[in-house]
Amino acid sequence: MKHIPRKRFGQHFLSDPAIIDAIVRAIAPQPGQPMVEIGPGLAALTQPLVERLGRLTVIELDRDLAARLRRHGQLQVVESDVLKVDFAALAGELQSAQLRIVGNLPYNISTPILFHLLPFAHLVQDQHFMLQKEVIDRMVAQPATSAYGRLSVMLQWRYAMEDVLFVPPESFDPPPRVDSAVVRMLPRPAPAEVDAGLLSELVQVAFSQRRKLLRHSLGRWLESRGFGGAFDLQRRAEEVAVPEYLALAQALGAGGASAPDQGAAAASQ
Repeated sequence: MKHIPRKRFGQHFLSDPAIIDAIVRAIAPQPGQPMVEIGPGLAALTQPLVERLGRLTVIELDRDLAARLRRHGQLQVVESDVLKVDFAALAGELQSAQLRIVGNLPYNISTPILFHLLPFAHLVQDQHFMLQKEVIDRMVAQPATSAYGRLSVMLQWRYAMEDVLFVPPESFDPPPRVDSAVVRMLPRPAPAEVDAGLLSELVQVAFSQRRKLLRHSLGRWLESRGFGGAFDLQRRAEEVAVPEYLALAQALGAGGASAPDQGAAAASQ
């Protein structure tokens, strides 16, 4: 029976053989590697992956699709909302310290999925995701650009990332109304040690009024926390590089008694 794509799950099924082949080549799966696919859908990417891996774990929320996938002898099916999946527990089940994670992420919840995976980055070898091109542009954006924002800072703290493949709407059934792309995410081996919650709040405050100078937003927030260090607030949020945000978060985490060493932070990236 033909599966009807469900809007509430943001389902757009990959159907272009050339694009599928290009994605598989970018992922470069090897036999026996512990890999997890998020949102396998109709298994367009799943089948060529499992043929190379021998075994694949898939996470699927749609119960009809999950039932269909269970009939495949080489798949371990986790029927769940990915935002509820404990990837540390999953790594334990697969007896692996380093997971490879792939998927055509539902565009309506792609950012929450990326943030859900952030605390598990130390358990990940790499991630390859199909996403809305606009989202990937934000992920890899550099300072002083309109795409640079909270998503850029939070993800660049933990990952080195690159846009590896453009995917046009006609590669899907039904075609989405946006361009897509594939991003490669490699966890940094020695990321700056910061409180993730503190960094997230700091960056959220900084970009809350991105057209204004930071003294109007971040300045007041730092003052309310009794920050005693020095930080140039005569800039807009998008003009501050990731290492500077990390250094400021570290200074705050240490009590904020001294100015962040921006030069040292930059050298660590």
